[in-house]
Amino acid sequence: MERTNGMLQVILTRYISSQDNAGDFSWSSLLEIYGELTDEEMKSMETSSPRALHYMIFDQNNSASVYNNIMFSRENARGIQDHINKEVWQCLNDYYHLIRDDNMRKEITKADPVSTIGQLIKNGLLFTGTIDNTMTRDEGFTFVNIGKFLERTVHSLDITRIKMIEISSRPEDAGTAMKLRYLLYSLFGFEVYLKIFKGNFTTKNALELILYNPDFPHSVLYSLERLYKYFSRLRAESLAENYEHMEFLIGKTMNNIKYSNMNESDFNTLDSFLFQTRQELIEISAAFSKYYFGNT
Repeated sequence: MERTNGMLQVILTRYISSQDNAGDFSWSSLLEIYGELTDEEMKSMETSSPRALHYMIFDQNNSASVYNNIMFSRENARGIQDHINKEVWQCLNDYYHLIRDDNMRKEITKADPVSTIGQLIKNGLLFTGTIDNTMTRDEGFTFVNIGKFLERTVHSLDITRIKMIEISSRPEDAGTAMKLRYLLYSLFGFEVYLKIFKGNFTTKNALELILYNPDFPHSVLYSLERLYKYFSRLRAESLAENYEHMEFLIGKTMNNIKYSNMNESDFNTLDSFLFQTRQELIEISAAFSKYYFGNT
């Protein structure tokens, strides 16, 4: 569900930005990470907002769509109802029925996408709040948060890479500040940025917030520190060898971020760093699935 929340915020921000750049706009970068299209299918869809929105949000044949995220989450929750309370289940079930509402599909493609996506985002935030305020702080809550912060870290890296690639293609462009604004909106960081940096939009400042700020809930460092915090609660229930390996992987990635010093003008090195960090997170996720869920 963390993936769904972040995905919807990015799609909403991207749609709003399309209204500012109607003549030079493409959904291709988001369709690549939120879909599985062939090159031909991509070309036919990348400039059509109604088609792109329907594909990323409602398309049942797109395994990465919002619809399928919620479907899979509900099925997973059904299988572990002994570990969640009825409030969490009811909230997720309501979200499931909302995403299946035909009126929502019509609104997103023919009427008001902003309000419709906003409604979905509110339901996602309601689900997150229900977990935080009703679940007991047991092993189930710990696993939920490990998954949440893994997803959040990967999401922040992916969206930052997309925007840095856009900026690097035209680094002297007057629109760089606007691209940074949309990046910050996508990660729920626009107002935080204004408070810290007083509206001075630079790539260096944006990266400082997104990568290193220990108090911004969607920064990479914050998410990794929370991931480590929740994972450490599993020490007593873990095999020592498995726990130590996981602790090493998480600690290594966290320290690589904490002690890195990125040059915002060296886009190639920055992109390599962000991609490598993402690969390390995939390794962490695979190891966690292997050691704690028996998936190989």
